[in-house]
Amino acid sequence: MRLFRKKDLPGIPYDPVKQEPAVRSSICTGELVVGFLDRETGKFREYELAHSQSDVDTFCARVGIEPKDIKRIY
Repeated sequence: MRLFRKKDLPGIPYDPVKQEPAVRSSICTGELVVGFLDRETGKFREYELAHSQSDVDTFCARVGIEPKDIKRIY
């Protein structure tokens, strides 16, 4: 019997035709925010604050993309 195990995180639903996963990074503070970029309007919709690169990797896994393929916005 295992007491501690990793929970399987559910996927994040989004429309890949209209939205693109992205990371917005602050040049001054280094703050990372993961979310979705609207392909038509270019507007960024925040999903959550990422405290480290591992949070960004978790977001990529939930969305179903590789961390190297995520778009960065400065």
